[in-house]
Amino acid sequence: MIEVQNLSKNYGPFQALKDISFSVDKGQIVGFLGPNGAGKTTTMRILTCFMPASKGKVSVGGYDVFKESREVRKRIGYLPENIPLYTEMTVTKYLSYMAKIRNVPRKSINERLYIAIEACGLAERRHQIIGQLSRGFRQRVGLAQALVHDPEVLILDEPTSGLDPRQIVEIRDMIKELGKERTILFSTHILPEASMTCERLLIISKGKITGDVELSNGRAVSNLTPMKDDSDTQKKSLTITVSNGQPDTIKQTIGNIPEIIAVEQAPIETENNISFHIHYTSADDVRAEVAKTIVDHGWNLLEIRSDEMSLEELFLSLTAETLESDG
Repeated sequence: MIEVQNLSKNYGPFQALKDISFSVDKGQIVGFLGPNGAGKTTTMRILTCFMPASKGKVSVGGYDVFKESREVRKRIGYLPENIPLYTEMTVTKYLSYMAKIRNVPRKSINERLYIAIEACGLAERRHQIIGQLSRGFRQRVGLAQALVHDPEVLILDEPTSGLDPRQIVEIRDMIKELGKERTILFSTHILPEASMTCERLLIISKGKITGDVELSNGRAVSNLTPMKDDSDTQKKSLTITVSNGQPDTIKQTIGNIPEIIAVEQAPIETENNISFHIHYTSADDVRAEVAKTIVDHGWNLLEIRSDEMSLEELFLSLTAETLESDG
């Protein structure tokens, strides 16, 4: 649905985006995560035809953002970080005005207003002047204007910025509901926000995509973008606890398994039990081979588990590497 290839953006000598590439499939809710100033807003402004790129190719729904911007705009609903609301208008009049700007057929305007207002929980505020609404309800109006023309794609820039905890939960639930029928890309620098809403994260730092992370129940399942080399194979790790063996012998034997690149003895031991951290590079699960090796040598395998890097650790490692490489 969204395809970005080798996209760069320069502001004079400053390079805000550095040859980034990514794609978002139809029906996905993808978080665009990065520190302030990482390039999130610049990318979104290019995707939504508000800003030209210095180089690269971008398409939405098969239409080129630079050559077919009218077609792209029909298919995108955009919520900028600073919502351009007309605060002297009522909610209904504003949304009706936005529907006309977006060429919603006159006979369909009332239906589209009703759907957008209901989807964003604005039914009781529809006749209220926007300037009298709270920050949370103004954010809902912003979402409604992005929905009013029934777009296939929603691009939301910091949709929960400045909201209180209750309003954040409400907007988060709204995004999840909208994602059942649409492709959504939304930016944030708040990690818990992204983990509770998205099925995938694109991590950007210093204008570079440093991670493409799949999520399951708010935890990182895999990083699809290599962190330190160009290999398609990702580094993984296990922790094992073994008894009835000599530490050096166990370490050397496990290290001889072809897929394993390093074995480290854990500093904590309890009597005869010894733990090791095993690092390997393989598309396959090496646990079966590790277990077989231990049993074949007559050692007791007490525990074997995959080590999961927390989302916080992964985010920090992906953004830190870019900072180091640019330093």
